[in-house]
Amino acid sequence: MKKLTRRLAAGLALAVGVSMAGVGWSATALASDGPSGFVYGTDSLPVSGTGSAPYQEPHIGGQYGGYIGMAGNWARTEGCNTGNFLDWSSANSAQANTNYSTYHLGIGTGVYWYMGGPGVDPHYNGTTAEAGKWGADQASLTLAAMTKLHVTYPVVWADIELPGILPAPDNGWNNVYTSPCSRDVKHAGIAATVDRAEFNAYASYITSHSKYKVGVYSSLSVWESIFGPNTRANPVSQIPNTYVWSYEPESSHLSAAPVGWCLRGTNTCAKFFGGQNSSSKYALMWQWSGGGGVSNGYGDFDQIDEARMK
Repeated sequence: MKKLTRRLAAGLALAVGVSMAGVGWSATALASDGPSGFVYGTDSLPVSGTGSAPYQEPHIGGQYGGYIGMAGNWARTEGCNTGNFLDWSSANSAQANTNYSTYHLGIGTGVYWYMGGPGVDPHYNGTTAEAGKWGADQASLTLAAMTKLHVTYPVVWADIELPGILPAPDNGWNNVYTSPCSRDVKHAGIAATVDRAEFNAYASYITSHSKYKVGVYSSLSVWESIFGPNTRANPVSQIPNTYVWSYEPESSHLSAAPVGWCLRGTNTCAKFFGGQNSSSKYALMWQWSGGGGVSNGYGDFDQIDEARMK
């Protein structure tokens, strides 16, 4: 899902790339996810190789447990000519939904909204009130987009990241731009309380205007760079009753497909944010490979705790 600068991507690859040479596993030999309650899935752009129904997790094996796609993108709705991608796979969504509805496997289809922070709000004025309006506007667009999709998963994900791409490398969370698509920073720095006001309004709108719950896709490092230290002394950074989906750390090796919240044969485990950890009932997903940062050659692969939403 995420987009990273080349320098950051290289750093992550060195930090968390896992070599399984000599261990005796191959990506296609892995039979299933585990422990009970966990399923593998994919997100964003199409990933081929699922076979025929009931569909298998591509290139790994085991049941195909779910697909999470981009319902919309702030840069697209603002008419920007860069960063306006829409990462959605109708094929993977249909396969996940078939497994869910026909074979009672996995979660089916979920969605995320690629959020623009207050700094790319065309009406930015530095107030929490305006940030809240911008968050609610994006939530409204999310729900409108979802009416055209077959969504079965009860959590809508707010994608909060620093993509490192134009028109706003930080998606407007840390800097204010002269206009949403301008690429030009008007001034650096946005108060964490303003950022949080936007997210709060987004979450409130979703839950008050639909049956869906709200979660956040992010990472510990990105979350802290936007909302401050991940401590109880900083309530702006805390999301104690919000679902989380992390993309740290990652591996480029599909043979390291996780068991629970840790990569096979390693001590490398998912890191969550906002005051959550892997034992929390709100920790639902981990994008353990792909995402544009640590390429595996196929796409984005996820670990999903299916049982926590039952």
